[in-house]
Amino acid sequence: MTEATTQTLLASALNGDRSSLARLLSHVERDPSAEAEIRAGLANMKTESVVIGVTGPPGAGKSSLISALLPHTTKSFDRTAVLAVDPSSPFSGGALLGDRVRMQNHDLGDRVLIRSMASKGESGGLARAAATAIQVLAACGWPLILVETLGIGQVELDVMDLATVVAVVLNPGWGDTFQANKAGLTEAGDVFVINKADKDGVQQTRADLQDSLSLLQSPVPIQIFETIAVNEDGVAALWQGIETYLADAQTTGLQEQKQRIRRRRLLIRILQSGCEARIDAYCCSDHGSAQVDRALAGELSIEALQADLFASISQPG
Repeated sequence: MTEATTQTLLASALNGDRSSLARLLSHVERDPSAEAEIRAGLANMKTESVVIGVTGPPGAGKSSLISALLPHTTKSFDRTAVLAVDPSSPFSGGALLGDRVRMQNHDLGDRVLIRSMASKGESGGLARAAATAIQVLAACGWPLILVETLGIGQVELDVMDLATVVAVVLNPGWGDTFQANKAGLTEAGDVFVINKADKDGVQQTRADLQDSLSLLQSPVPIQIFETIAVNEDGVAALWQGIETYLADAQTTGLQEQKQRIRRRRLLIRILQSGCEARIDAYCCSDHGSAQVDRALAGELSIEALQADLFASISQPG
């Protein structure tokens, strides 16, 4: 994709053209060079979008919960974009939509945009280009962005680095594996949801969560909600709780503090990704490959290889 085409699409998307926005998001997902151009084009733009990360283990009902939340989010924010990360197809590499089709069953029209992104083997619960996609959606005027992660485990918590608030969705009985998970998910969440609350084990799961959350220090109380998303039970109360959390976090300065920490982690991750790409290019070049072979043969020290590598990647291009 040429720079002119990228900039043309970006300008059109910023002017509100949804077709251009869709094409731009496709390029962000498929072409790292286009992604870099887009990030550069948006570098000086200030946005104030709220990003809500919805995460949790597989089968928790994240898609159903987001679908049930949309009528409430569009009342508060007028328009809502949903960025849903799905497993990649082993055949096409595209996203396996799974429950995503159910999200389309609303009558909110152009006030909702639902975009699926393939994980492409990323291990953090998000797609590689999710951060840039969020930046594009925010720049294009979507005031609220819901990000649904893959079903995740204990440490796959990249959504923490992108979201204004993280909602962790669990099911009754999650306490059976609580000790193995609490150090990850409970420390990541700002709001907790026990979905499928018509199942056995709700009170035990709530007690396990409360026990773990009591050890965390936060100027804003962390709330636990019970929902049955498919029936929309408890969803209005959940949305009200999220809005309350956002307001309290803003008032106490917690939101600014968390966003600064999260943006720093995201910045470091992007820098690391860029360095890894340069290292890979070095190792694949004739010179770099020969130097690696010398180090493997014991003819070149690791320190000398490192110095040569740094000298190489510090050169322009």
